[in-house]
Amino acid sequence: MSTVKSTANLYEVIRAPRVSEKTARLQEVSNQYVFEVAKSATKADVKAAVEKLFEVKVEAVNVVNVKGKNKTFKFRQGRRGDWRKAYVTLADGQSIDVMMAKA
Repeated sequence: MSTVKSTANLYEVIRAPRVSEKTARLQEVSNQYVFEVAKSATKADVKAAVEKLFEVKVEAVNVVNVKGKNKTFKFRQGRRGDWRKAYVTLADGQSIDVMMAKA
C-alpha cells in the first residue's frame, strides 16, 4: 500500500479527521492535524495521502495505535475495536479545514 494513486485509495488510508478540544489546540499551537487512518497505513502512506487530498506540504507524521476499551452495556461485556491515528504536522502557513474534509 506504499504507492497511493486513486482518490478511493486515499480515502482508504485516511478514514476521518479526529475533532476534539485537544486536536483543536494542536492545530492552533503546533499546526498539527489528527486523522483516523487504516491499521495497515504507514507514515509514508499517510503523508502521500494528505499531500494529494488537501494539496498541502507535510513536514512530519507520527502514528499511534489506539487500543479499544472494554465496555458494559445492559449487563453485557463488549469491546470497542482497536484503531490507528496519525498526527500530521504541516509546513508553516499551511492549513486544512477539517470541518469541510470529506475523509
